Amino acid sequence: MRIIYIHQYYLNPAHGGAIRSYHLSQGLSKEGMAMEVITAHNKKQYMLRKDGEVTVHYLPVPYLSTYSIRQRVLAFYDFFRQAKKLINGLAKPDLFYISSTPLTTGWIGRWAKKKYGVPYVFEVRDLWPEAPIQVLKISNPILKKVLYKMEAGIYHEAERIVALSPGIQNHIKVLFPEKKVALIPNFSNNEFFTPNQNKWNGRDFDKRPLRILYSGAIGKVNGLNTFLDWAYVAQSQRKNWRFELMGSGNALGELKKYVLDLKLSNVFFVPFGNKEAVKYQLGKADFAYISYLPIEVLENSSPNKFFDALAMGLPVIVNFKGWIYELIEKEKIGLLHPREDHELLIENIEHLQKNLDQYYQMSRNSRRIAETKFDKISAQKKLHAFLDLKN
Repeated sequence: MRIIYIHQYYLNPAHGGAIRSYHLSQGLSKEGMAMEVITAHNKKQYMLRKDGEVTVHYLPVPYLSTYSIRQRVLAFYDFFRQAKKLINGLAKPDLFYISSTPLTTGWIGRWAKKKYGVPYVFEVRDLWPEAPIQVLKISNPILKKVLYKMEAGIYHEAERIVALSPGIQNHIKVLFPEKKVALIPNFSNNEFFTPNQNKWNGRDFDKRPLRILYSGAIGKVNGLNTFLDWAYVAQSQRKNWRFELMGSGNALGELKKYVLDLKLSNVFFVPFGNKEAVKYQLGKADFAYISYLPIEVLENSSPNKFFDALAMGLPVIVNFKGWIYELIEKEKIGLLHPREDHELLIENIEHLQKNLDQYYQMSRNSRRIAETKFDKISAQKKLHAFLDLKN
């Protein structure tokens, strides 16, 4: 079976960032499928390379996190246009596997289905257009109607759909109850990320700073001012705690200024790095922190950093509700950070510092969940089975 996998933001481990598409395409290749990926990069020329047995086409479509809405829309359309042109020159596949965001990648599937009669499976990473409508507070009724119609058309034409969270899956099933929708969240690379066993062998927090790490996109949607406000309260209480922010994004400059304004000496910025660098920082951390603005649609997210932390055996702190928070509560793998109650979170962490057995158990629970619920190989095999359209 030959598959063309389309993802505008495909990355491999050397790049860092979200590498779900790399692992899924590699897994499908190992199952005997001939894989070609169509993606984009910020260089001026088309480039062809191999990731293992996977052929990757890089289209020259620049995209930066600092782009305006207009620049982003133009980049989305340019990728759609160039991808169509490239596909016209490639051998006809048996299936297209198309990943959002952006939602406009779905146009490629609808176009190819009409022109070549090739079905597509659509992967929904975020609820577009609901996410930009809520985040950007889009109120124009005509624009909203156009966006929702676009979403419905892509879902309707898709042969099957892959959802990255229970909320996304439920949303699609309400719209199209007859559609086959598989839940395949992001996953833990349990071979690469392994726990720091020293954290389970009686290390005393009194002899070193406690480390809380946020690693990932540093965008406005991540709402990391809450993280810094918590650091301010911890500093005012003279806690020997180290708050680390690792990554890049359009909010980085504002956050650095905020740190200066608050005169925070317990906050440290770590440069964006590849997966090796992320693994190194997670290995030194005691808690992983995940943050979003208090916007309902963001509770459906499936952030890679959560699954990396689980694989490393780290308790996770979140400042939002939703399916991840419910999992944390059920499996006892972390803590909630109430946005307006930094003191409560401080008390809960102090309790774990004084009761290390509970902290260690929380860490073990994280690794157990990574292995039993979110293992990379299991996700690869599930997708492989789901793409057999005869079943």
